[in-house]
Amino acid sequence: MSVDTPRRIVLLRHAKADWSDESDHERPLAERGRKDAPVAGRRLSETGIPFDLALCSTAVRTRETWKLAVPELPQRPRTVYEDRLYEASLGELIAVLNETSDEVSDLLVIGHNPGMHALADALAGDVEGDALSRMNRSGFPTSAFAVLTFNGSWKSVEHGVGRLTAFWAPNA
Repeated sequence: MSVDTPRRIVLLRHAKADWSDESDHERPLAERGRKDAPVAGRRLSETGIPFDLALCSTAVRTRETWKLAVPELPQRPRTVYEDRLYEASLGELIAVLNETSDEVSDLLVIGHNPGMHALADALAGDVEGDALSRMNRSGFPTSAFAVLTFNGSWKSVEHGVGRLTAFWAPNA
């Protein structure tokens, strides 16, 4: 696969988590999250993006979100559970993207805020329609996702390289 291949990154924030006595990393989904995650999966399916790889934070709420969303997709992509996505800074998230194999055209990242919002905002050098204003107005709520496109190698991912083509959030 050429490094000039058009690529897509979809950034999915985990579904609504429960506030429990567990450590933050171990917090499970709330009832609303268990309802919203399959809806997000259906909306991901409607994008028609055939994900090659899903990178998922190791936190319980992201793993549960993915477990409930993935059955809605036409095919399950290879999934890697990545410790570095939990509490990742913008720089750390970009570093993870830079390590992605150029064999991957379509990547799904299941993570947390403020990282997912910051990454979508940072990568979006260009925007289709009102996607950026809707994303910023909503604050990238739980179960929301942003779709970005870019051309080039994953090693070239940096601020402003992408085009924000879509943003979806439940009840928005």
